[in-house]
Amino acid sequence: MKQKLIQIWGLAGDTLFRYPLIITMAVIAAVSAVTAIEHGGPENSFWVTKLIITSCLGISLLFGAKMLAQRIGKGLVLETAVLVFLTGFYFFLPAKEKDFTEMYAFILIPTFILSHLLVSFIPFIRKSKELNFWQYNKNLFINLFQTAVFTGVLTGGVMLAILAVDQLFDLALDELLYPKTLAVLSITGSCFIFLLFNGRGLSQLERDDKYPQILKFFTQYVLIPLLFIYVIILYFYSAKILINWELPRGWVSYLIIAYSVIGIFALLLVFPLKEDGKKSWVKGFSRAFYYTLAPLIILLFTAVFTRILEYGYTEPRYYVLLIAVWLTIVVIYYIIFKNGSIRFIPVSLFTLGLFSLVLPYFNALAVSKRSQQNELTGLLATNNLLVNGKIDFSKKIPSKTVSEIADKFNFLYQRGNRTLLYHYMDKSQLSSLERSEESQPFRNINGMVSGFFKNVAPEISTDKRREIYSPVKAYSTEGYQYVVKLNSFENPHEDNSLSVNGDRIIFSNSQDRKNQILELKVNGDETFDLLPFIKNKIAQYPAHTERIAVGEISTIADFKKYQIKVIFLNLSCDGANPNRYYFTDAFMLIKVK
Repeated sequence: MKQKLIQIWGLAGDTLFRYPLIITMAVIAAVSAVTAIEHGGPENSFWVTKLIITSCLGISLLFGAKMLAQRIGKGLVLETAVLVFLTGFYFFLPAKEKDFTEMYAFILIPTFILSHLLVSFIPFIRKSKELNFWQYNKNLFINLFQTAVFTGVLTGGVMLAILAVDQLFDLALDELLYPKTLAVLSITGSCFIFLLFNGRGLSQLERDDKYPQILKFFTQYVLIPLLFIYVIILYFYSAKILINWELPRGWVSYLIIAYSVIGIFALLLVFPLKEDGKKSWVKGFSRAFYYTLAPLIILLFTAVFTRILEYGYTEPRYYVLLIAVWLTIVVIYYIIFKNGSIRFIPVSLFTLGLFSLVLPYFNALAVSKRSQQNELTGLLATNNLLVNGKIDFSKKIPSKTVSEIADKFNFLYQRGNRTLLYHYMDKSQLSSLERSEESQPFRNINGMVSGFFKNVAPEISTDKRREIYSPVKAYSTEGYQYVVKLNSFENPHEDNSLSVNGDRIIFSNSQDRKNQILELKVNGDETFDLLPFIKNKIAQYPAHTERIAVGEISTIADFKKYQIKVIFLNLSCDGANPNRYYFTDAFMLIKVK
């Protein structure tokens, strides 16, 4: 036991000595997270949030620098370069939380992805064996998975221990202790465990080990069947849109990307088996995958450009298009070069991703801003809203157009293109915006711009939704002995019931997959169906986005011993499901004959 503890202590010390800057970054991130929790959120200490983001980015960048240094030397130069970059990155982030708009998500997410892609190939920039490259990334992947398991168990176990001590010994510990513990263990703990698994670093990661059979099993019996399901769905959907001659739905883009990513991942997992004559299925899968992907890329381009041509570029559409371009390059490369290098996959994706962030004029932010500015200009011109270069907010305009203009104003405002927007407004609107900037915690002017328009015409509903309501406040109960409020929720167990003179009166509201039941029953012998009345009543009014005020909404049901009047305060029908009717409040008035 003593020898084991000495060994563990030695491994921990070796890890600290080998990766001091990486562990320092993890500690800074964890301490910053604890500070943010202590201060009650980023609004009180946004500089701490910036520190968390920067130091977390530093973990992956410094690890990549360490791997490269173990290959070519010059560790001090590489680590200094990373620290200089991180310092600049920290000051690149906005000083105030209100300026931390969604634009930064499309900078941070690609940057973090690129930092991890860089780790995957940076030690192999110079010529090296393909198998070493594969072993390196395979071991990183396995170590990452093991780190997630170990960290999850460690974090859960420690937090359970804290809870047990708190409950058993009545210590009344601070509730913030739990998120603080989670922050420390999930950041510093996971980083340290990952580095422990990596041991000496590059020499250990790229060594030629026996191929793990679990990867073959996972690929052959999990990933490939999943890909088979995806490709069947996608090809049937492609046939459907060709037969109906319709444009593809935007959602299909995500399934194509999922198919592509899982397929490429599966190919990478079984790469060493490609030359094994006993594993002919690997070669067959490798050849078939790229040929099946080619038609789907055409579908992906069609789906993306359908949205771009209709609504213009935004950062998400830009990146979906970028992925489509990357997939095209990858497919062409591997169809032409049968034995192409697997390094091409991360290197090509990293290159395109880097261009999307830093390439002047063509980066994601520049293209999106320019496109949405053109969309806004065209929208204002199409609706004749400009008078002497200013928007005429008093002109009658459809509510849909108002929403589009407000969305584009907000989009450009959050991306710093305020000079153009201010040009379209007069002094009163500018004054309102300035007051809003001072009072709002976030930069969002969508609602304010919508409020500037004084003559908004409601849109005619395209989904045939109808809703009627009665503004009547008081109803006569003359001649009726009982008043019962009805439950608007479905009640298959017939909860809306009462006993009158030994008789059971029931209001049923339930629905199966095809039919809805709305009816009155007396003792289960007599039934009055309310649906014909409801259908006829709603059918008298057109589809509309607004609620339509009508008179009293009521009907009378005659039974042998009772007359029952049902009063609905509102009724509605959703165009998406025309056989389903809704109400929120209703009453039964019961008269004993």
